[in-house]
Amino acid sequence: MSEQGRDPLRPSPDALLQAARREDRARGRLKIFLGAAPGVGKTYEMLTIGRARLRAGTDVVVGVVETHGRPETEALLDGFEQIPRRSAPYHGTLLHEMDLDALIARRPALALVDELAHTNAPGSRHPKRYQDVEELLDAGIDVHTTLNIQHVESLNDVVAQITRIRVRETVPDSVLDRADDIEVVDLNPDDLIQRLREGKVYLPESAERALRHYFSRGNLTALRELALRRTADRVDDELLGHMRANAVAGPWGAGERVLVCVGEDPRAPGLVRYAKRLADRLHAPWTALSVEGARAVHRSEPVRDRIAETLRLADRLGGDAVTLPGGRRIAEDILAYARSANVNHIVVGKAERAWLFELVNGSVVHDLVRRSGTISVHVVAGEPLAPGGAPEKAVATAAPRARIDARAYALALLATAVGLGLALALQPALGVENADLFLLTAVVAVAVRAGLGPSLAAVVAASLAYNFFFLPPVYTFTIADPTNVAAFLLFTLVAVLVSNLGAHARRTAVIAQGRARATERLYGFSRTLSACATLDDVLWATSAHVAAMLRVRVVVLLPDGGAVTVRAGYPPEDRLDGADRAAAQWAFDNDRPAGRGADTLPGARRLFLPMRTGRGTLGVIGLDSDRAGPILTPEERRLLDALADMGALAIERVRLVEDLDRAERAAETDRLRQALLTSISHDLRTPLSSVLGAASTLRDLDAALAPEAKADLVATIVEEAERLNRFIVNLLDMTRLEAGAVAPNLALQDVSEIVGTALSRTEAVLAGHRVALDLAPDLPPLRLDPVLFEQVLVNLLDNAAKYAPDGSAVLLRARRLGTQVRIEVMDEGDGLPEEDVERVFDKFYRVRKGDRVRAGTGLGLSIARGFVEAMGGTVTAGNRRDRAGAVFAVTLPVPKRAAGEGLAA
Repeated sequence: MSEQGRDPLRPSPDALLQAARREDRARGRLKIFLGAAPGVGKTYEMLTIGRARLRAGTDVVVGVVETHGRPETEALLDGFEQIPRRSAPYHGTLLHEMDLDALIARRPALALVDELAHTNAPGSRHPKRYQDVEELLDAGIDVHTTLNIQHVESLNDVVAQITRIRVRETVPDSVLDRADDIEVVDLNPDDLIQRLREGKVYLPESAERALRHYFSRGNLTALRELALRRTADRVDDELLGHMRANAVAGPWGAGERVLVCVGEDPRAPGLVRYAKRLADRLHAPWTALSVEGARAVHRSEPVRDRIAETLRLADRLGGDAVTLPGGRRIAEDILAYARSANVNHIVVGKAERAWLFELVNGSVVHDLVRRSGTISVHVVAGEPLAPGGAPEKAVATAAPRARIDARAYALALLATAVGLGLALALQPALGVENADLFLLTAVVAVAVRAGLGPSLAAVVAASLAYNFFFLPPVYTFTIADPTNVAAFLLFTLVAVLVSNLGAHARRTAVIAQGRARATERLYGFSRTLSACATLDDVLWATSAHVAAMLRVRVVVLLPDGGAVTVRAGYPPEDRLDGADRAAAQWAFDNDRPAGRGADTLPGARRLFLPMRTGRGTLGVIGLDSDRAGPILTPEERRLLDALADMGALAIERVRLVEDLDRAERAAETDRLRQALLTSISHDLRTPLSSVLGAASTLRDLDAALAPEAKADLVATIVEEAERLNRFIVNLLDMTRLEAGAVAPNLALQDVSEIVGTALSRTEAVLAGHRVALDLAPDLPPLRLDPVLFEQVLVNLLDNAAKYAPDGSAVLLRARRLGTQVRIEVMDEGDGLPEEDVERVFDKFYRVRKGDRVRAGTGLGLSIARGFVEAMGGTVTAGNRRDRAGAVFAVTLPVPKRAAGEGLAA
């Protein structure tokens, strides 16, 4: 993080820049009214505050506000200037969007823009409404807007896991981070549920469905907590920004934060678990911090492994793992980080070093206690290897590949010779007292270039050359003057010191370069994993990247039933021998390494390591190499741990998404089953009851009934039997559609003939309406399946008859529009609500208006769309422009007539 190396007594440049951006009045200010769910009152609160600003003299204009038919919200709109919305055609209907250009041209001081996550109609300047808001802010217009927590992009997966419903419209977190103010509009879950039941959020039918699924009390409580936590995190960031911008020495007790120090002590895992328990009691975030001071380059490989494992433990337990380069005393580095992060609890282990070590190097614990100020320091004994901690390595690793490089020593002698030559050449001009500088320069160059060993060889050669060529008597190794002995010893001491310093700088640079390369590789691996959408892609990417980075052969095994099986490999591998299978199974069952180089089953050809996350072991990764002995060096083992953790997290992510999709499909299946059962219970029972009633009357009272009464009863039986038949046909047609068994028999057909047949079939249904035909005389023949297209028209006409009042007109019109023919069925009913324009084609969905519930299954329009699309056309819904009523339009392409092809008989 950028604040790690900053002096806490100086203002942070990043915080100052953020403060300057907030004060920039050339850009408008953004306020977001954030809620946990629809119906909590975000729009109402926004309009209330907008009305107060309006009374105070602010120029407030409504860009777009969605009232959803709520009377109390609509009442608040009175008195506001509203920018007329622009109309955008979409699939034969008109969508009404905010007119961004008109709003910018009007240039109010404050614009009210509802539903920040809204997706604009195709063809708009911006695909999302939040991008419209960004343009308004850039134009200097203040904006108030509303947003639900489920639309925040980083929380989308969390919300989907809670509610089993994935929200498709999201807003990037950066929009919330740049907001000048966020106001949480909160409502108790019980109160919101009561509002739903009273019809103040959705229509009653939709409200009941919402209460059964999304708006359960548990879901609302979880969403409420997400909204409050997200806002609390923002307030926390604002506090940190203020402290850093004003160089305020922390911590401020506005919130609790825990920092645990991870060092070389083997009891560090116990400290991490203690910090986890402390953070849980305080309900606070926590961080595990490792400072790599001057002695870090001398750490042994077991110590490096232990620190890396402890940081991984912190990450698995839900903390943040941070590693800092230390340039000062370790205690000062820890306190500087703690103050910059507003930490008020530091957990550190009790020191058990010798007093002489502390006398020379100082005590981190004592320094922290003395200099912590208002920060509480918890000195904990800890335990070295408690269950669940970071275990000692159970895998043998190869020693780092280091060998004596003769070229480096030759370079040392060559550099010394060059330095000696320059000293001898310039001795007449510079004097003998400056000759040692050339030799020291050579020593430093060798130390930086080749390391400590060659630099010490250069020290020996330079000391001998200094004695032989410059200390009298020259050209001998004898030193006659005692003062020259001191000069020789001082030169040798300085040469040793500078060689060590140069070698140390080189080691530090080499370690930094190695870490930079590893970080770059891990970043590339994470980018690859983020683009993987399926489990096979994740497994292939993991095996390929591990093989490329570590130069080994890789297999990845996942559990299948009770055993682990190979799911991916690089190079491709699909089976293991008996010893490898046993080692892989043991590694998975016991969450410990097994196989080659491990303590368990070392006779296996491969080394198997568990892949784990905070939820447990997910699989096993196996490595193989042609090299003799251990497969990996300690540094490569730590890199493998990081790669395996990232791969395991990606596997868990993909599985969570798959589980969520399965849950969504199960919920959809359950919803359809319930709708089907409800529909069958009504639409089968009602006509059957009528048929049974009429038939039993005819049977029991045949002699007493007049001919007219008998005719009425027979007509009832026929009518209800036809209604029942239509219901059965619809169910069968939907079954065919979902099974993909609809194969249209296409041929050139006369549309007017099919229209006539459809009108004949619906004569009884349309008996209470006036039917008007408007068929253009120039209609070309179309490639249709006459049976399917007739059913489409029957379903559309039946739908019009259901939702249009008795005595109204039903118009069927057909026109040719270029290369298409458009057939429209219009009624004079109440029309379609905007939110139902697309939903009317969903299975079992029925629009409900007022107190009247129309008979039907909600399948007719869905079947009509399926049949039309099977014939290469489209069907859309919308409202009439000339009067009230709905219009359903079928659009079909005009075929290119082939030679000799005519109308079907």
